[in-house]
Amino acid sequence: MTRVRSKGSDTRPGRPSSAPSPVTLDDCLRACSAHSGKLVGSLDPRRIALAEALRQLLALWATQETAAPPVTATSLLRRTKAAATGGGNLGNDVLDALLNVGNKAVVCAYDDELNLTLAITDTILHQRRNSRAGWRLRGRLLEAMGLPQAAAEAYERYLELTKEDGFGVRARVDGIHAATEARTELLTLLERTVPESARFRDAPATDVWAEGLAAHAVGDQPGAQARLVGALLAMDRQGSPEQEVQEALAHYLDLATSQQPRPTAELTRALALYADTRRNRMRGPVPDPLFGGVQWLSLGEFRNRIAGKSICLVANSGTVGESSLGSQIDGYDLVVRFNSYRIDPAHTGRKTDIHVTIHKHNYNWDKQVDTRLVFSGSSPDWKYSVRNKLIPGAQTHVNDESLRWPVRTIGGWTTEQFAAIPTSGFNMLWLLDFLDVSPTLDLIGFDFYESGAYRLPEAMKLAITNVHEYGSEKAWVMERAQSVSGMRISLR
Repeated sequence: MTRVRSKGSDTRPGRPSSAPSPVTLDDCLRACSAHSGKLVGSLDPRRIALAEALRQLLALWATQETAAPPVTATSLLRRTKAAATGGGNLGNDVLDALLNVGNKAVVCAYDDELNLTLAITDTILHQRRNSRAGWRLRGRLLEAMGLPQAAAEAYERYLELTKEDGFGVRARVDGIHAATEARTELLTLLERTVPESARFRDAPATDVWAEGLAAHAVGDQPGAQARLVGALLAMDRQGSPEQEVQEALAHYLDLATSQQPRPTAELTRALALYADTRRNRMRGPVPDPLFGGVQWLSLGEFRNRIAGKSICLVANSGTVGESSLGSQIDGYDLVVRFNSYRIDPAHTGRKTDIHVTIHKHNYNWDKQVDTRLVFSGSSPDWKYSVRNKLIPGAQTHVNDESLRWPVRTIGGWTTEQFAAIPTSGFNMLWLLDFLDVSPTLDLIGFDFYESGAYRLPEAMKLAITNVHEYGSEKAWVMERAQSVSGMRISLR
């Protein structure tokens, strides 16, 4: 299946933009139901995940339909309003299920899935204009559709509505703007290489591109250059999807370098601008490519840094927010905190020596710490996150890949031994227990979310996910506990 290919620029009529169209909830759910049938028998893991998300959404909707509330004056008024807009009420459960489907669909990146995501974001933002998750999904969708400027507008709307940019959206916006500037400069540079009379302004870009490739094949390099550059300029004028423009630029520069063993100054500059465009599109501008002189920690080097020191691990559980243990926590040699930890000095203490975080989020990555440990079950995802999310100067030490996923990569625990995805906290607990070089190893507030979560306000909307086995992790901890006193569990 081909990807979405839309004509026109970001702002032309009929082209998806940052502004949502009025799609009713009923129409959206019908589209989801129809799409669910298309996925039967698919072997693509991304589509299998999407099919499950659709199943959960439709099952939830069916349950709500059959459990309609009794007829009252208020319910009649609500139904009348819903009928006037052609759709039902978008409750929080349905909203979350729709977002789950949209996030799974946009990852597939095929035209059917992107169009489904478009309907979902239209529906969400039509009914909830200030949905942060809806605007972020809209930005991801528009990027996938090759509309970076419209994506930046959607992302900007998300940033206006949020206090904590836990997903690194600001870097995405900065990257889009920097990449657009580099691409504009690159096309201006190429335009200067082609005479005004040979720019093929009125011909379709695809026809001119084909003519250019044909001229190149027969050795007519001046004719090929004029036509290929003309086609690139036409694609830019016509607002071709960004992915198509980038592929065409790469092809042109590849042909140009093959004809010039010693690139000219103009070609060298063009290659540098193309590299800037691609790099900024991926990660946004990085002021310090060496990450502020960060030092990488291997397993052995991390062991040496913690040896002989007392360590306290502070959970993100509800009880921590009212523990009154702040001064005691700060008394340990090393304080470890996790993911979207929240600081309230009287209860949580002030200091953070080691920040342990899953690669997926950006919460607290800007906070100054000595050591940041980034965990991930996927090597490519870990590499991408470290390269693109790490903030220069915010840490002195970062783990290398030997510490990427301790339970699995160091401990060698298989899914038979531990079926669920280990939490960041459990990975860190296991690692410290495995190294066994700390005279004191205390856990504060580890009730495994029985008291709820205590996180940054922006992260409180994140669900306590069911992909982890908190019961199994708790059993492992209690088997090794030397003492339990109130909120404190001592493993040493």
